[in-house]
Amino acid sequence: MTADAPPRGLVLVVEDEPAIADLVRLYLARDGFGVHLERDGEAGLAAARRLRPVACVLDIALPHLPGTEVCRRLREAGDWTPVIFLTARDDEVDRVVGLELGADDYVTKPFSPRELVARVRAVLRRAAGPPGGRPRTVGAVTLDPDRRTVTAAGVPVQLTSTEFDLLAHLMARPGRVFTREELLAGVWGYAAHAGTRTVDVHVAQVRAKLGEASMIRTHRGVGYAADA
Repeated sequence: MTADAPPRGLVLVVEDEPAIADLVRLYLARDGFGVHLERDGEAGLAAARRLRPVACVLDIALPHLPGTEVCRRLREAGDWTPVIFLTARDDEVDRVVGLELGADDYVTKPFSPRELVARVRAVLRRAAGPPGGRPRTVGAVTLDPDRRTVTAAGVPVQLTSTEFDLLAHLMARPGRVFTREELLAGVWGYAAHAGTRTVDVHVAQVRAKLGEASMIRTHRGVGYAADA
């Protein structure tokens, strides 16, 4: 079902458990989002391509096509709509795989619907980015906050909204070492209960995409910095 003219935009929710899907729909609608529900991965992928939602909330264990595969196919097609995964398993390997596929966040069942709405709002804030800002260059990497573009040695690099904001956060203060907890608070907008492994995986993804131009340095036992 889809709300009319949602002020915050349309969120696609793909969840095969009706009670959970209805609860998520209710809380998102209360917060001003339109919501479109699908029950299986294939239908969810088709809806994402057809409706162009502002964000997708995907259960991982879906009939026909798992949520991870839905995300992978969207990213392969160049669709970087923010994605939040839902899963019944609190398994670090699952979280890492989800983030490596290009997800922006990850919520484990059982979860607070208010927290999920807050996560959706957070990824959308990251996708929108801060108003204004001059391009920043550290080493061979240039980031333009206005256009939300990144180049590495002159070559365009595609990043998820979370990866972009992580890189922007580091590049805003070159040489400054940020702890994982500081990055969780500054980029993700929540505290360390989410698990600092999230930061490590995203840093690894950004480094891989920047290739040899990557200037993100690990400071053992402390955190990360963007060093020229």
